[in-house]
Amino acid sequence: MAYIGQLIRSRDRRAASSPYAVLLLAGALSVCVGSGVAVAQSAPIERPAAAHPYAAHIAEASQRFGIPEHWIVAVLRAESAGDVRAVSTAGAIGLMQVMPDTWAGLRVRHGLGRDPYDPRDNILAGTAYLREMFDRYGNAGAMLAAYNAGPGRYDEYLATGRTLPTETRAYVAALAPILGGAAATEPPSSAPPPPPDWREAPLFVMRPGDAQAIAAPPDAQSGDGRATVPARDPVDAESQGDSIFVAEASGSGTP
Repeated sequence: MAYIGQLIRSRDRRAASSPYAVLLLAGALSVCVGSGVAVAQSAPIERPAAAHPYAAHIAEASQRFGIPEHWIVAVLRAESAGDVRAVSTAGAIGLMQVMPDTWAGLRVRHGLGRDPYDPRDNILAGTAYLREMFDRYGNAGAMLAAYNAGPGRYDEYLATGRTLPTETRAYVAALAPILGGAAATEPPSSAPPPPPDWREAPLFVMRPGDAQAIAAPPDAQSGDGRATVPARDPVDAESQGDSIFVAEASGSGTP
């Protein structure tokens, strides 16, 4: 039995040293490795979307002024391509290409810093201006046109029909599809309506019967559109007297 085992091991060693065996083994390895590479290449490689370098500032501006983040990103790319020190031939500055006079007003209204090139302050200023243009004209296309050409030029276009500059028309055509169907939201920083002022309260207390008398029918209105107030009954007039104060029921007259 030991002899038979030795013969088997000797045969296996000769088979392993045979050039044909080596080629066969190499081919098998090649098939295995090749198929593994093919599978690896066919599988999609998922990479997380690269974060915008100013993502935090954009998110802050979006929340503060109610402008969608992808609107801000689209305008920023179109205006400066991400160049913090960008200056246009017209003098617009920074990432959002805000004009110096516009920047001065926005800086005061929104408490921004002194450096118009600062990424955070420039993004906040540009987004605030987008918000103002949206509130002024009511839609994204007009907002873009006014942001690019200026509200004065856009007002002229609305009033006279004078064609907007070629640059502005191309600007709107490029960005409007990117903005899509999203809409600006009401900024959370908007001030609530003031509480009622006591000084606006009516001086006289209306009696139940007076409300029906004052509400005149449409055919009783004068030509100037003002409602006709009917005369009071003489008895009522005498009982009321000339005083604007209502006397107490006890008749004491004490305030």
